[in-house]
Amino acid sequence: MILGLYEAHLPVSNLQRAIAYYKKLGLEFSHQHEDKLAFFWIEKDKSWLGLWESEKVELDYHPSIRHIAFEVSLAELKNSAAWLNDRDSPPREAFGFEPVEPFVMAHDGMAHAKIHFNDPDGNSLELICKLPNPLNITKRMYLSEWEKMNEGKKVNKSGRREMQND
Repeated sequence: MILGLYEAHLPVSNLQRAIAYYKKLGLEFSHQHEDKLAFFWIEKDKSWLGLWESEKVELDYHPSIRHIAFEVSLAELKNSAAWLNDRDSPPREAFGFEPVEPFVMAHDGMAHAKIHFNDPDGNSLELICKLPNPLNITKRMYLSEWEKMNEGKKVNKSGRREMQND
C-alpha cells in the first residue's frame, strides 16, 4: 500500500528567506502557492518539502515535529561538515556527538551515518546515509572510528570474520 514519502512540511517565519536558504542547500524549487507556501523537490517528481510561513515557528523543537532527514551518499556525507559551513549552516551537536564530523548510530544489524544542522528557523535538518553493518556493531561512534573498525574486514557467508587481502 504505502510506497514512500510523498511530502513533508516545516514551518518558517519568513518564506522568502527560507526559499533562499533551501535553494542554497541545493534543493530544486518547484512552486509557490500564494504568499505563504512554497514547495521544493527532495527527489524530482517523487517527493516534496513544503515550507509554510507561519507564526507557529516558535514551538519548542522535538524530534517528532520540525525535523527532516535528507538522504545523501557516503562520499557526500564525509564532506558534509565543510559543505554545510560553506552554506552558513554549521553542523550542530546531536546525540552527544560534537559537530566535527558525521557519526554512526548502529543497532540490530543496521547502521546509519549522519550529521545534524538547523535551518534559520531552528527546524532540525539531517544528512544521512545507510551503511552496511555485516559485523553487527551496535555502538555509536564517529564515522572515522567506524571506518577504522571495519577497515580490512568482511564477513563471509557463514557469518565469520575474515581479513581481506586487497
